[in-house]
Amino acid sequence: MHIKVDDLTGPEVIGLLEEHLRSMFEHSPPESVHALDLTGLKKPEVTFWSAWEDGELLGCGALKELDAAHGELKSMRTSSRHLRKGVASRMVAHIVEEAGRRGYRRISLETGSMAYFEPAQRLYARIGFRYCGPFADYVEDPNSVFMTKEL
Repeated sequence: MHIKVDDLTGPEVIGLLEEHLRSMFEHSPPESVHALDLTGLKKPEVTFWSAWEDGELLGCGALKELDAAHGELKSMRTSSRHLRKGVASRMVAHIVEEAGRRGYRRISLETGSMAYFEPAQRLYARIGFRYCGPFADYVEDPNSVFMTKEL
């Protein structure tokens, strides 16, 4: 698997992000969807990566700088053709490693609280993320779960 910084212009990546947004709106009320669209992912404080193997897109993820010591994991998505192959674990590990290189002391995330999001929560917990309260501009929301990892 090759993970690279992506410029968000390729049709495969755009398609995966469109699938991601559709899924978020399918499984969460609109006011509780915090997924970034292409415009949000292209902001200077966000770095976006895609994972590839033999020319095929496996998944993606992003890191948003909240401040000099705190990053947020964003836009985690595995292609439906590559679920349960370790893509998400590798992408999260890559992003956590990058956060450490940047000198962040903490990386946090928001995900859904519904059953659909339980596999993601288990993955994050296995990697060392712990449940926490809202961070950055988030507020308490019964549809959201917040997790953080000290680096």
